[in-house]
Amino acid sequence: MTSEELIKKVRKIEIKTRALSHNIFAGEYHSQFKGRGMAFSEVREYQPGDDVRSIDWNVTARMGKPYIKVFEEERELTVMLLVDVSGSRNFGTQSQYKRDTIAEVAATLAFSTIENNDKVGCIFFSDKIEKVIPVKKGKSHVLHIIRELLDFEPESKGTDVASAVQFFANAQKRHATCFLISDLVGVGGQLVTEGRKKGRLTVEQPLMIASSKHDMNVIQVYDRRDAELPDVGLLKINDAETGERLWVNTSRADVRQAYSDAWTKQQTALSDVFVRTGVNAVAMQTDEDYVRALMRLFKM
Repeated sequence: MTSEELIKKVRKIEIKTRALSHNIFAGEYHSQFKGRGMAFSEVREYQPGDDVRSIDWNVTARMGKPYIKVFEEERELTVMLLVDVSGSRNFGTQSQYKRDTIAEVAATLAFSTIENNDKVGCIFFSDKIEKVIPVKKGKSHVLHIIRELLDFEPESKGTDVASAVQFFANAQKRHATCFLISDLVGVGGQLVTEGRKKGRLTVEQPLMIASSKHDMNVIQVYDRRDAELPDVGLLKINDAETGERLWVNTSRADVRQAYSDAWTKQQTALSDVFVRTGVNAVAMQTDEDYVRALMRLFKM
């Protein structure tokens, strides 16, 4: 992509997603993802019914009568976008590629963040951490994130969601709201049962730790053909992450059913993991209105 094409695409996404975040999401975002920290506000004279544990003994000693500390909720949030940049995002059979939908969703969340004067950062991952964009405020920072989302080329094509979540949990010390945006393709081997059998780090372990410290949200972006095969006869399939190629006879109903069943099985297992770990999750297709999907997430 040339620099001119990139600028045009960034501008197009900015216009679309900034309007969405301003007109639709800002209120929902502000009400649902509240700051949890308590910041000192002032001291005032003790009144009957106040919690005695809030008494400021230093001020009380100076003034000769009891004073208490008053705290207020910190509104400023830290939002981290944990974005899958593996090879499977470069796939799309409907209106656009998965990478385009992922970029629009991430941009909408980023603009919603700065709309409320919060800080946003981004972590790109494949089967390793590819890039970390530190948290900052401001429009120019969000535009930088969008440019990277559109133009970034990872060194690796694989996917390791478990390690990415573990990295985030270890690196982010202060409370944050995290949006993990991925197609979750290939995560089947990292689910709790299969992962333990193979001695691998499972998705559930780091999710459990991360959700105990942070507000964890998963947004799954997938293509219709990730979930079902069309009946088009002999079809050559290429795995974008491993490079493996094989021919599949999609005219056979049992082949199409087995493919669909495997997808359903993984989705059910993922849903169970999200429930056990207390993670909010929503799945959306590339040809679906992601506004509705994000609103479902906000209302969970």
